[in-house]
Amino acid sequence: MLNLGRTYVQRQASSPARYLWEALITTLCGRVPTLGGIGLRALAYRLILTMDGPAAIESGVRLRFADRIRLGRGAYLDEGVYLHACPPGGISIGAGSYVMHHAILHVYNFRDLPRAGIHVGADSLIGEFCVLRGQGGILIGDRVYLATMVQLLAVNHVFDDPDRPFTAQGITAEGIVIEDDVWIGAGAVVTDGVRIGRGAVVAAGAVVTADVAAHSVVGGVPARPLRDLRAAPDTAAPARPASLRPAPTVYHLEGP
Repeated sequence: MLNLGRTYVQRQASSPARYLWEALITTLCGRVPTLGGIGLRALAYRLILTMDGPAAIESGVRLRFADRIRLGRGAYLDEGVYLHACPPGGISIGAGSYVMHHAILHVYNFRDLPRAGIHVGADSLIGEFCVLRGQGGILIGDRVYLATMVQLLAVNHVFDDPDRPFTAQGITAEGIVIEDDVWIGAGAVVTDGVRIGRGAVVAAGAVVTADVAAHSVVGGVPARPLRDLRAAPDTAAPARPASLRPAPTVYHLEGP
């Protein structure tokens, strides 16, 4: 029982003392509701994690290895978010980036993997119920949007030997890179070792197993190129006839 308790603490915090300190602060402040609770956590959580400026943390956010978490100015963590920031890389959320409710960012490095960590750039969005597993390292650029239930899985099991269980064959962890200005649609999965180029779009439900070129659209299982966003209109993928699908209204932050 003692060994189980020791293992549990080792997987929750940098030391037993840190575990007790982080547990105390989150127990006292973590469930306080409304704007008052956000203000309280903006002050109190500076005792357990790094903030580069004011950041908003809703109630019910779960933090592990809080001393490995860094929040940029104006970052936002919604209710039910889970950040598990195992060393060495921990988790950083850039200025003005949002992590929406029940998203899970888990470095999950219990094998001393050298590149483990999750780093999100500025003005990015991690949508509801997204899962990011950062054993091989996940690097997300600026203005990257992950829609609901996207999965970035920077780890893979080795299963080549049919005479041994896959759990005995080890893992690979190459890492995932998402460059600036990428949009990944709902339910898409990005597998280990993939790099998605700047300005690319990944269609909803796609399974991305290979690198994606900059300014391209990919979709399908496995994902394949559908369109080059830099191509001239006459060489781009044909749109549906206007009679079937009228042009949508485009809205911007300052209005339509």
